[in-house]
Amino acid sequence: MATRQKSARTETKKHNGSEIQSPKGKLGVMIPGMGAVATTFVAGVEAVRKGIAKPIGSLTQMGTIRLGKRTDARSPKIKEFVPLAGLDDLVFTGWDIFEDDMYTAAKTAGVLDRELLDQVKPFLSTIKPRKAVFDHNYVKKIDGPNVKKGKNKMDLAEQVRADIRDFKKTSGATRLITIWCGSTESYIEPTAAHQTVKSFEKALTQNDENVAPSMIYAYASLMEGVPFANGAPNLTVDLPVMHELSRKNEAPICGKDFKTGQTLIKTILAPGFKARMIGLNGWFSTNILGNRDGEVLEDPGSFKTKEESKLSVLEHILQPELYPELYGNFTHKVRINYYPPRGDNKEGWDNIDIFGWLGYPMQIKVDFLCRDSILAAPIVLDLILFMDLAQRSAKLRGLGIQEWLSFYFKSPMTAPGLYPEHDLFIQLMKLKNTLRHLRGEGLITHLGLEYYD
Repeated sequence: MATRQKSARTETKKHNGSEIQSPKGKLGVMIPGMGAVATTFVAGVEAVRKGIAKPIGSLTQMGTIRLGKRTDARSPKIKEFVPLAGLDDLVFTGWDIFEDDMYTAAKTAGVLDRELLDQVKPFLSTIKPRKAVFDHNYVKKIDGPNVKKGKNKMDLAEQVRADIRDFKKTSGATRLITIWCGSTESYIEPTAAHQTVKSFEKALTQNDENVAPSMIYAYASLMEGVPFANGAPNLTVDLPVMHELSRKNEAPICGKDFKTGQTLIKTILAPGFKARMIGLNGWFSTNILGNRDGEVLEDPGSFKTKEESKLSVLEHILQPELYPELYGNFTHKVRINYYPPRGDNKEGWDNIDIFGWLGYPMQIKVDFLCRDSILAAPIVLDLILFMDLAQRSAKLRGLGIQEWLSFYFKSPMTAPGLYPEHDLFIQLMKLKNTLRHLRGEGLITHLGLEYYD
């Protein structure tokens, strides 16, 4: 068995007035929704810690970052360049509407094979879900018994805050992160209740229907000064009240909706079409999946929330207002179908109608037989470690929205009035330049003229 991974212990650094606190002590990870994604993530972390698997797909664990000129040959691993928490420092809790411990929940999810699960069973079995904040009106296709009761939504928020304080005390964690891995809620648009802390707290006490369960977790976390990452397309923290709380309490926020299968492919292909000025007539996408996410998305309200997230990608990447002849009139359709035999192994099929020189039509077909939770788990890990870094950074913790983490989301959050950047390659450059900025290194522009002087 390999020796267990040690934390990257870096003393507090100062670069151009920037300060990053060292990641001392345990980092507590709190997960609303202990289903397929959450159990695959936690089981994977333990497997990596035990030396029986590799953290493939994780930028924080396997990625490198170039520093200086190409001729300098400086490309350290990201986890050696910035002071990230080590995997051994992670401790876990979560909330779920089902009472299963994480080992049982992972077996039910059916993502990981029994041989691997049994090797991490002693650890997974110790993680039992806390009672969840849940309302069937927001997720209509599932129900469960492990649910909090309260006189109103403010009472439920106070119960979540008590859970957070209890976990910090009992786990010995010095810092906490909340990451939403729960189901997609029914579509909600921002209202007056979401504008200020005062209006939101009034809505909580009055059981306003525009306050969804995920917002209760977000409010409770931010009130406790805990960063919150949103892995679903729900509004959750993409609201003025949450922006206000995030900045006030220096608890970073980011979201929405983990960029895993089909949308990942879109954010790779669409920038290529625009780079070569190849036109688009239409893009038809369909998905079949049989996990809990697929079941939840059978409900039209939950599907509309997901659809809004998936449809915005092409419009922002292709910029039809700048290129009307190429992208001014394309058709974009997205379908999701629940198909139980497929389980967590989703299939995303795309038909793409493009046109080139002199308007001649061409087609591209993509059939992505992906594993949804396998693609999501390393995203969860990276977001936890980067959000913790953000809160320890004087440059980042007061900003609220962490737009530099757009790389991980289908529908990235931005400052009000600012369009999101969806191009995967621009997102990655933004992420790595943010890390260089934090450490006082020069930003990489890829100009390269100095090599030819």
